[in-house]
Amino acid sequence: MNCPFKRLAVATLILSSLSSFAMSANANITAQQSTAIVKTFADTSVTDFRQFLAEVAKSDLAKTANLGPTISAFQANKTLSTEQQNEIHRLLGLYARVKYGKAATETLKELVAIPTFRKDGVAQHENPEFLKIADKIKSLAEAFNLNFRNIDNRVYEISLEGSGDEVVGIHAHADVVPVTPENWVLKDGTRLDPFKVTLVGDRMYGRGTEDDKNGIVVALYAMKIIKEEKLPLARNFKLLVDTTEETTGDAIPYYFERNPTPNYNLALDGGYPVVIAEKGYGTVMANFPRRAAQGKGAQITALTGGLATNQIPSTSVATFASDKPAELAADLLKAATDYAKRNGGNFEVGSQVVGKDVQLTFTGVSAHSSEPESGVNPVARMLDFINGLDGKVALKHNHITDAARYAANNWGLDYLGKKLGIGFSDVFMGPLTASLTYVGMDDKTFKLAVNLRVPVGKTTEALKTEIADKLAVWSKQSQVAVAFDYSIDAPMYRNPEGEWVKALLAVATENLGMEHKYGTSAGATSVHDLPNGVQFGLAMPDVKYTGHNDNEFKTVEQFLLDLQIVTEMMGRIGQLPKL
Repeated sequence: MNCPFKRLAVATLILSSLSSFAMSANANITAQQSTAIVKTFADTSVTDFRQFLAEVAKSDLAKTANLGPTISAFQANKTLSTEQQNEIHRLLGLYARVKYGKAATETLKELVAIPTFRKDGVAQHENPEFLKIADKIKSLAEAFNLNFRNIDNRVYEISLEGSGDEVVGIHAHADVVPVTPENWVLKDGTRLDPFKVTLVGDRMYGRGTEDDKNGIVVALYAMKIIKEEKLPLARNFKLLVDTTEETTGDAIPYYFERNPTPNYNLALDGGYPVVIAEKGYGTVMANFPRRAAQGKGAQITALTGGLATNQIPSTSVATFASDKPAELAADLLKAATDYAKRNGGNFEVGSQVVGKDVQLTFTGVSAHSSEPESGVNPVARMLDFINGLDGKVALKHNHITDAARYAANNWGLDYLGKKLGIGFSDVFMGPLTASLTYVGMDDKTFKLAVNLRVPVGKTTEALKTEIADKLAVWSKQSQVAVAFDYSIDAPMYRNPEGEWVKALLAVATENLGMEHKYGTSAGATSVHDLPNGVQFGLAMPDVKYTGHNDNEFKTVEQFLLDLQIVTEMMGRIGQLPKL
């Protein structure tokens, strides 16, 4: 175990000097000045924060931003004004970039190299890859002189102790969604290894660079810096690394059954600046019993889609068995090409003969299922196309054509629930979305999932009943054998009160040059049901989110900005006299 945290007799930031009113003053350092400081000291060797401040004080930048009085007061351990406190924390974030930017980038590479996705038939907490990443995070925490606990390999807890009783929970997750390696190809033909960070320009490609191993890394380094600089804290921080965020979601509840819940919770797994609302997460899983093919013509024997319900893939492949594969391949290609032209022309089609089979491929644009508008869903298009093949290509009917009929009749190419008649929207949170995502098949059942993201406006029970009633009517009329499983969580909507949320908003918007307003998200995080839970980055709004996508990436600049911002945030939140 690490030694208890020892504070200096004279605190670097004197807690007793903090004003009792809101620390809402801005830091007198613009985003442009921050960039200039980073550029000036990027290749400078700095030993610690105080030495970094001394170097900054000598620069012309200090004069431009009038930082001399703040740095002098800090170095002399004098009482700082609210504005000066915020300036020191801004400089702390910049110091994090200069001192530890390269080291943090290397750590990200090491975590991405561990393939922590769910494996069928293996419990997550028994998966050797999660044992491996637990050991890695433990070694990092201990090297950073932080306390580490492994809660039955469900949650990894890293603690930074303060003087008070309050606990701020920082949430990130170590698990990632599965990959289809053959889809990780850049437009120029460059093949990528999903579990090796590949730098192309400013982009770091690799599974988990965006979602969410970057969050683990920047939080660990922020805690390291605060600890080694002996900055006193008015409260405690706990970094809680989840292992089932992308799958069952049972790890965090398991943790809280055995450990107290933090008073405040923020997820480094969403969007900037501060997200106070999350749509509810829902799944409509249709289960079609496998049946012998009936009729004449080719038979569809397999169909691919997303590997998880929250993942819209870039491709969907249908496999057809035929006595005349070459002829079928040509017929399918012609029909698919015509279909693509009639339906936007924004996706590609292709067919090839493989042995005695024909593989038809639809290639769209992968996306996180919380942002279907940012992708082009090949699963929805493939199913709609298959359903319309009658009269164009002779086709036997089986469980896959049953699923195609269901998908085309009830969901179509629309991702707003309009086809089924369940669409609605909230002014702040936006519309309900419904995306055909996961496709799976075992010996008995063909499964097809629709992923829902639900805003406020309807109760979950009312929505579930509405969907179930409509699908029951369709099933009866179509005489298609299908069983449905429904799961819909309520949306989260927080009232943004408290000095801590105001501080979060200030840190993010000032550093990123963003409008000073709260945000909403279609993606649910582990703080969804926790008290005082919000998202704090690490994705930029209005920029396509690459987590869950093929060719997932994080830019180096954004990763270093995240390190800078999270370090400033933890210093500032840790110092607030009242949250």
